[in-house]
Amino acid sequence: MTSPRRSPGPFRSLRQAWVALTGLAAVFLFEMMSNTVLNVALPTVGRELSAPTVALQWVTNGYAVVFGGLMLVFGAVADRFGRRRVMLAGLALLGAASLATAGVTGMGGLIAVRAVMGLAAAMTTPGTMAMAFRLFEEEGLRVRAITLISTVGMVGLAIGPTVGGFVLSFAPWQVLLLMNVPIVVLALAGIRSGVPADDPAELHRAPADVTGGVLGTAAIVLALVAPTLFAHAGAGAWAPWAAVAGLAVAALLFVLRERTARHPLLDLALVARPQVSGGLAYKAAAGLGNAGLAYLVTLQLQLDLGWPPALASLGMLPQIAVLLAGGPFVHRFIERVGIDRAAWMSAGSIVAGLAVYTVCGTLGYPWVAAALMLVAAGMRVVGAAAGVNVMNGLPRDRTSTGAALTDTAAEVTAAAGVAVAGTVLAALFAGNVAEGHWSPRQTGQFHAAVTLSGLILTLASGALVAWAMRRTRGASPGPDGLTEGLSRPARRYGGRSRGGPGARRAGLRARSAEGAPPRDPARNGR
Repeated sequence: MTSPRRSPGPFRSLRQAWVALTGLAAVFLFEMMSNTVLNVALPTVGRELSAPTVALQWVTNGYAVVFGGLMLVFGAVADRFGRRRVMLAGLALLGAASLATAGVTGMGGLIAVRAVMGLAAAMTTPGTMAMAFRLFEEEGLRVRAITLISTVGMVGLAIGPTVGGFVLSFAPWQVLLLMNVPIVVLALAGIRSGVPADDPAELHRAPADVTGGVLGTAAIVLALVAPTLFAHAGAGAWAPWAAVAGLAVAALLFVLRERTARHPLLDLALVARPQVSGGLAYKAAAGLGNAGLAYLVTLQLQLDLGWPPALASLGMLPQIAVLLAGGPFVHRFIERVGIDRAAWMSAGSIVAGLAVYTVCGTLGYPWVAAALMLVAAGMRVVGAAAGVNVMNGLPRDRTSTGAALTDTAAEVTAAAGVAVAGTVLAALFAGNVAEGHWSPRQTGQFHAAVTLSGLILTLASGALVAWAMRRTRGASPGPDGLTEGLSRPARRYGGRSRGGPGARRAGLRARSAEGAPPRDPARNGR
């Protein structure tokens, strides 16, 4: 493999960038398949390694907590040291951890391997969207590239359980993690050969904020662990509330640190920009609603409707079908209605799906299927629209941080969605919900929990969408997302240089105020 040549400018078509997009799509394929393909094997793993239920849960949770907790830190690291360099290092670590699976003989070793995979995912995932965004200058191509990559990921999510079950029929469970190795090789080849080296002028050169990184990681980890503690220990135990208290303290200290640090890990002024905060709110609404709905529907199909696991998995097919079939239409839809309108319309579809489930979800499966399809349709668009909005609102030297923020918002709110549904269910349902063979009274309690959980999720997601709509109304980012400081003519044209020299000088002043280097007009308009 040869080192990439420095590209003279952005790619002008997806075909031109096919090598790079293949590598980036392979990274996202790993991320989406990583949990679903292994979940099928957890009973087998438990039998062969004599593992208790709690240990099996940490095979999944260990990956998710490390992944979610470190994404923001590695997004900032990538912006400082190079997105491509951090991505390649993460892929090498992932390949090594996958190969180490062959030598696992106990649960401790497997949990450690999964935690290292979570670390590798935190190094690679933020760079996927950031690199795809930076390969192109035209917004339409950016949307199409992100849609293409996410479609590959959705395919991996959909086929993961099927692939896992098929492989287990003739091979040991370790093969499921060893399958990452060819994906890593494909990703390494595509990124090394197709992605141009980072331009040093587009890296963030401020000193690292170690204290902010520790506090931010602690807050995110506690936000991810607390829902698990509520689900397993219950609201009457001390551990979940201790985690919530620790989360509040860590979050408060993180905000204070970032507001006072000379070189913060996360510049809160950038996060407060309308395009950024609005895009994050859309993504948070999607994560909250989708995870909460999936949790409730999974229980409902098997325990309320009495479907066997195989039939229950087929019951999720309407959602999977919409996620896969919607890929070719996403960029056309965004192109037709505009990215801002696409963001609120798709997020609104998720809220509508939650509302349908809240009102009609206990009346029969057709209503459940309708809710799943509405949420899936929204998810298919909001990921690309919200992600591009966040990227548009940030300078070029913070794109990996923006991608990490987007993914972290989805991870944390997904955990919150499951926590809401699990806590309401625990409060209203008398007995062990997993035992099945419910009495009529228990069935009524489950239906009441579904309605109340759905109502809370609908109102919370709707509030996030409404706030994001209000926040982004009339906000049109200029070059590198700089709207503030531009003259009225420049804002009218999205902040571009059509506003004349005054607008250009205002944009340069705004960049200087943030510590970003002034633009070189000779660099092909970049």
